[in-house]
Amino acid sequence: MIKTEREKMSDGEPYEQFDPELVERRELIRRELLTINQLDDNKQQNTNIKALLADSGDDFWAETGIEFDYGFNIHIGNHFYANYHLTMLDTCPITIGDHCYIGPDVGFYTPVHPLSAKLRNADVEMGKPITVGDSVWMGGHVTILPGVTLGNRVVVGAGSVVTKSFGDDLVIAGNPARIIRYLDDNGDVSPG
Repeated sequence: MIKTEREKMSDGEPYEQFDPELVERRELIRRELLTINQLDDNKQQNTNIKALLADSGDDFWAETGIEFDYGFNIHIGNHFYANYHLTMLDTCPITIGDHCYIGPDVGFYTPVHPLSAKLRNADVEMGKPITVGDSVWMGGHVTILPGVTLGNRVVVGAGSVVTKSFGDDLVIAGNPARIIRYLDDNGDVSPG
């Protein structure tokens, strides 16, 4: 079976980023978000955003300024809040669990560009998925890079650049992010 460029993209395989179906979807999303982000009714804004996503749970709330490429690769759980200017480049799936809180100016970036100039010049692009567990809190200006998985009850300090995956019950911060503190299984500061 021959895969479409969309299927290759979503599966993290090299794909043609200027494939007509993908260009058409990006243009549609850009137009829709331009209108949505101008709405002064946050409830209507969030209803319209949810309609563009693959799926999202109950209690979805994003402040003004959300941006993404496709929407069909974004999966968000229940009780989600994102502050202003959330960017989600969803060439591959971005999956966010329940009870997650995202600070302002946070970016989730799944695209991976080849190191080879020849391949970049040929417009070849790839991606790696991002997965975020339940009850995660991210401060402002956090950057999540391709292929990262964060466990449950992780706190990411403001301004962090997360370049690798981390397990459950941690506070991480820095560039690149590293473990700052361990939390117990209730998400409280561990005595150790």
